[in-house]
Amino acid sequence: MVYSRIIGIGSYLPEKILTNYALEKMVDTTNEWIVERSGIKERRIIANDEKLTSTAAIAARKAIKSAGINKDDIDLIIAATITSDFITPSVACILQRNLDIKNCPAFDINAACSGFIYGLNIADLYIKSGIAKHVLLVAAEALSKIIDWQDRSTCVLFGDGAGAIVLKADNKPGVRSIHLYADGSYQQLLYAKSPLYKLNKSTHIKMQGNELFKIAVVKLSEVVHEALDYNKLNISDIDWLVPHQANLRIIKAVAKRIKLPMERVILTIQEHGNTSAASVPLALDAGIHSGKIKHGDTLVMEAFGAGLVWGSALVDY
Repeated sequence: MVYSRIIGIGSYLPEKILTNYALEKMVDTTNEWIVERSGIKERRIIANDEKLTSTAAIAARKAIKSAGINKDDIDLIIAATITSDFITPSVACILQRNLDIKNCPAFDINAACSGFIYGLNIADLYIKSGIAKHVLLVAAEALSKIIDWQDRSTCVLFGDGAGAIVLKADNKPGVRSIHLYADGSYQQLLYAKSPLYKLNKSTHIKMQGNELFKIAVVKLSEVVHEALDYNKLNISDIDWLVPHQANLRIIKAVAKRIKLPMERVILTIQEHGNTSAASVPLALDAGIHSGKIKHGDTLVMEAFGAGLVWGSALVDY
């Protein structure tokens, strides 16, 4: 039996830190209001002259170095993003060029905040099928580029960053199972229109937070339970929950519903904000480098985003 295992990880956060106190001077809000409703205290913002592909490349190089492999061992590159530098070519293709990796397929996926989980599923299937032996999966976002900085309901939530992992074919279990869902009937709850059409006067993110909150808590709780049931595990068998860092209240509500103590939840939302597809790998990297997540630990990763799309992955690290 062939499995895919995570053997390398890397991340990148832009240098600029935007605090809640700085936001108080930009929009009608307060630090207390933001922290109470989201748990966020600060977020990173990409520089005006910085490209998304550059941030992705930094995270990717770290992941390849962490994996202890040669870049030419990579035989598939997947990038998850909704904020590409170009409509075409893809972030993955530009990343392939920037990393000087030859002769492998490279493509992007758009699954919003669930992009990393969706990308992990594709990478896992490529490896299990025998088509690929080493996959580079990168999730990178520059959400500050599509934020309305006068809309206090959204501008306080999002940040920029990139996370990457390398997966390899192995005979020991790594990725045990992945569970994905989508429901396009909820499209109006969270979206950003394309700049391609002149009728779209605004391409900023629009969100109905209260409605999303209720759906996210239910769906994420269900998909975590599904991962546990599929693998015949109990919540006590899980060492860490690595959730999408969208809102601290959502994370706490999900942890409560699945009866997992917050001491076993990886949190980066206070410093990162919501980095969409990059959120889960950034949290995973933080958990590993802090010494919390150790080799042999069993993890559940989950995410929920525009689409609506959501999913979970149960992984032995």
